[in-house]
Amino acid sequence: MIKGFYSKYCNMDDSQMLQKKLYFLVEQLQNMARDLPPKYQMRVPYELLSNLANCLLNETIFEIVKGLMEIQHVTEQHLYQQRLQLINKQKLDEQQLLADSTVDPLLKAGEINKLKETQKQELKQFDMTLVNQLDQKVTDQQQTLEQAGVPGFYATTDPLDIKVQMHLLDFILRLSKMSISLSP
Repeated sequence: MIKGFYSKYCNMDDSQMLQKKLYFLVEQLQNMARDLPPKYQMRVPYELLSNLANCLLNETIFEIVKGLMEIQHVTEQHLYQQRLQLINKQKLDEQQLLADSTVDPLLKAGEINKLKETQKQELKQFDMTLVNQLDQKVTDQQQTLEQAGVPGFYATTDPLDIKVQMHLLDFILRLSKMSISLSP
């Protein structure tokens, strides 16, 4: 069994192995694209899939995508922790106001309402800042992948284009899990 496998693949030269890998990648990408909703299938033509498969012959692209994904997870976790810290600070401020015995109880209710309104606006502004940071991270990722020569990637804010790029990233990540068995 091993001898048969060995003789089948060891007699192939590198160009034959690359061609076989390319066909496999194109086939896998086509299968993945078929599973997309129709509005996304139209935006992922065969030419894009073929160019993407050709690009993925360079295993470095898998590493770039995995690295970008790790950076995104770390960034999201950091932003989430910052948000939790703000919420905890706001709760402490509210508890301190409630515990303050020098404030007249009738005035305290009004002060608490003012504090809550201020905190609500502060959290809304903080969330807008987080969204802007995440949007910038998306742009950075798009530019990195475009510079790496990955087809389908360019800086855009169009939600449909971003969704197509997310599907392409999903394809790349799924193929990266298969790539171990593809290495010549």
